[in-house]
Amino acid sequence: MDTALWISWYDLPQKGRDKYLAWLHGTYMPQQLEREGILWAAHYAAVEQPAQTKKKKARRYPPSGSVPGGYRYMLIFGGENAHAFARPTPRQVNAQLPDADRKLLAMRSGEAVNIMIEQARIDGPDAGKRERGGGLSPCIQLGSFVHDDDDALFEWYMQWRLPSMTTLPGLVGARKLVSASGWAKHAILHEFVSLESRNANFVDHERKHHPEQAEWSERVTGQVLHYPGSPNVATRLASLTRS
Repeated sequence: MDTALWISWYDLPQKGRDKYLAWLHGTYMPQQLEREGILWAAHYAAVEQPAQTKKKKARRYPPSGSVPGGYRYMLIFGGENAHAFARPTPRQVNAQLPDADRKLLAMRSGEAVNIMIEQARIDGPDAGKRERGGGLSPCIQLGSFVHDDDDALFEWYMQWRLPSMTTLPGLVGARKLVSASGWAKHAILHEFVSLESRNANFVDHERKHHPEQAEWSERVTGQVLHYPGSPNVATRLASLTRS
């Protein structure tokens, strides 16, 4: 059971990107899977989303420069628990890399790192399409944030938002996460069978099928302070599971 995630958000320059990706997918990710308690690794690239036709409240973000700000790539490792990422920690792992590897790692800009632990999880209607061996689905949406009222957030997720996701077509599953370390105190991870399914079904799901809950949702989400780029919609570049 993968109850903890090590998540890194960052950007990359165009120059040298192919070399970096070959190293990340062929060397760095496999090396982490050799560590006790780390079960899988997945690397994603963010997909720019078109503006929504129906006006909603603008999302809130921290002041420019107050958090790192990279978000176009997400590297995620799944662990049995938070201890899997504590001996050594991500910071210690990267500091101990050989010089050649650290030069490639230095290509990342605006990197932010969180260790998240699972608060709750639900299966979607397409849970049966989850790929064998664990890991994450081909398309994800990952929101990462802090909130003004944690009690209100807890009530909304547990009493409404997560239960409502169990009927969302194309959803493999969703996890509500809380932070063990890092800027974002909360995260919500949705897994979809495809980007096309996510775009067709997720955005208007509540307004179309549960309009009576829209005011509650808008009240709670209006207090969210998102990490830059959040919620990140992304498609998978590479995935590995522990052999």
